[in-house]
Amino acid sequence: MDITGFIPTGIEISYLVATALFFIGLKYLGSPATARQGNTIAAVGMLLAVVGTLLNAGVVNYSVIFLSIAIGSAIGAIGAYKVAMTEMPQMVGLLNGLGGGASTLIAVAEFLRGLPAAEVPSIDSRITLILSILIGGITLTGSLIAFAKLQELMSGSPITFPLQQPVNILLFASFVVGSGYFLTVPKDELVFLGLTAIALILGVLFVLPIGGADMPVVVSLLNSFSGIAAAAAGFVLMNNILIIAGALVGASGIILTQIMCKGMNRSLSSVLFGAFGGVKSGKGGAGGAVEDRTARSVDAEECAMMLGYAQSVVIVPGYGMAVAQAQHSVRELADQLDRLGVEVKYAIHPVAGRMPGHMNVLLAEANVPYPQLYDMDDINTQFDRVDVALVIGANDVVNPAARSDSNSPIFGMPILDVDKAKHTIVIKRGMSTGFAGVENELFYLDKTMMLFGSAKDVVGKLVSEIKQL
Repeated sequence: MDITGFIPTGIEISYLVATALFFIGLKYLGSPATARQGNTIAAVGMLLAVVGTLLNAGVVNYSVIFLSIAIGSAIGAIGAYKVAMTEMPQMVGLLNGLGGGASTLIAVAEFLRGLPAAEVPSIDSRITLILSILIGGITLTGSLIAFAKLQELMSGSPITFPLQQPVNILLFASFVVGSGYFLTVPKDELVFLGLTAIALILGVLFVLPIGGADMPVVVSLLNSFSGIAAAAAGFVLMNNILIIAGALVGASGIILTQIMCKGMNRSLSSVLFGAFGGVKSGKGGAGGAVEDRTARSVDAEECAMMLGYAQSVVIVPGYGMAVAQAQHSVRELADQLDRLGVEVKYAIHPVAGRMPGHMNVLLAEANVPYPQLYDMDDINTQFDRVDVALVIGANDVVNPAARSDSNSPIFGMPILDVDKAKHTIVIKRGMSTGFAGVENELFYLDKTMMLFGSAKDVVGKLVSEIKQL
């Protein structure tokens, strides 16, 4: 009996080990305390997958491959060192787009490679080509638009135009009809290029009406799309490890998207088609018009006294902290409070910032101890026993209108219950609304104090004042 066919090759072994490392790495990424270790494990798995692929006898030009790897690695290393942690949402959006673009290019290359051949590609191959250019194209241009919005190269608010949805439906219907024709005439270059162009346009139109507070959702969804596109490319190339890796990214991205939607109490359809945040509102909550009320402003000295003589302080970071790059100053503030015997905790809302886990990433960069980080469900049960809630640049995620005003766009969204603390200090540049476009009634409560200024400067003043206590 010939058993050689049952003996795994070096490529298969490397793929098997890589798959196991992907699963282990993904498991470790589920906790901030082990995320770095999980990232390293998954990276080792990807290295094994790349090495195994290079052992394939079908590789015809190693010099081009190694040159490409060298260039890509150099760009990645420079990006890892140069891109600030506050710019990670843009970086993630761009990387999602590159993944989708790679899948699209693979589909185009495979189509062009098969043109001179006499045989007609199988129906399976034609379907996978269509899926690759559709998902990959949408991911590429959609991610580039998301990057431009996050980088403020264009308006971050939803962008809409008349008959937008009918245009999207017409384009998608054209893609379906063209795909049907391509399945019957698989060597028509013009039709294939037309399908690719439609996919790229759909990506732009897909993300344009999304903005503001919905950006964390669209970033995680595009991440899922990049994984699905990679899996489709794996079917085009008949590469098992690419299929597995793409499926893992796609599935985890979908789960994360659902978590983000739950954190906003909104459906995915409302995120994609609701143009949330496009209309500014002057209403804050159950109390009606808040513009007639006055917010109480205080200085750094008074706030430092409150913080320094409190027994417990909960810090609520938001995008304002990220923009000001104040995470290191916040860590220093917490250290000074700890020196005075104050119990310090951090409250993390799942959609605070511009991408999933944005606040966790920033605080990790500042080496904030993981045990001090609390998610929304855990910390909300403790706010009524907290002396001071210090809100740094957060807005919609602490707006009581989400609980009290049924007419508010954010009604029903789970929030951090900072208004239940004995005192609330809000560090903010001004009284502008958040991404949802609604006034925050928290600012006008009797026990809320506004400390105006850039988060980094203001927190630095607080640190100086507390050092003198």
